Amino acid sequence: MPAPDSSFAPDPMPASIPSGGGNDAAEDASARAVVPPAASDGAAADRARWLRGAALPLLAVLAALITVVVPLSFPSGGGPTGLDAWLEARLNGSDGLYRVLVAPSNAYIVIPLLLGGAVWFASRQLWWRAGFVLLAPEFAIIVNTLVLKPLWDRPLQHYLAYPSGHTVHLVAVVTAIALASESARVRVLVAIVTPVVLVAVAVGMIGLGYHHATDVIGGAAAAVALVAVLYIPVRRVDPTMPEPVTRRSAPPR
Repeated sequence: MPAPDSSFAPDPMPASIPSGGGNDAAEDASARAVVPPAASDGAAADRARWLRGAALPLLAVLAALITVVVPLSFPSGGGPTGLDAWLEARLNGSDGLYRVLVAPSNAYIVIPLLLGGAVWFASRQLWWRAGFVLLAPEFAIIVNTLVLKPLWDRPLQHYLAYPSGHTVHLVAVVTAIALASESARVRVLVAIVTPVVLVAVAVGMIGLGYHHATDVIGGAAAAVALVAVLYIPVRRVDPTMPEPVTRRSAPPR
């Protein structure tokens, strides 16, 4: 029987066959060495939490700086600044119009707003927030009357004008409600509406001769600073505040 043709015999299996499998495994290991999604999400959450925690103290510091810096522009004796004099010379309209503009800063508007905010939170059993909205504006008024006004001693007519007490009360109430709500929508609404109302109030106060423009600026800044400082500890102890964002666990492999 003839020997089989060796040309048809199968080639021997090579000792090793190079393939891309090893490279693929190395690439997979390299990809897993990159920061996993869970760690990346956790870092982003930490940054967001830090920004939320730092925003309120930074706001308080900025507002306090404005309150302190504005009096540096006062002339000797606490008279009107150049800005004050320029505005007062141009506001010589009707007293009736100015009284309408100044109305939002009066007690018959501010106190119902204060009580309404407190009742709204209390009706939802958010007791810490209700108490804060009720007491923080009064705290701001007391500090302004007993400390800030005597400190800068700016006389106007028969009273001390800086910072404006009516402005402090109005802005403190609105700021307290905005902070206690913990709602971005409410805070944006307050940030848009309050400056418009405050400008109208300032025009009314200046037109009636109740305050200089710088009194209103300082009053608004003082109110924000005092209410923000008071809210920092309240936010920490209020059990109804949202839980801080935590790292999400890695997905199962």
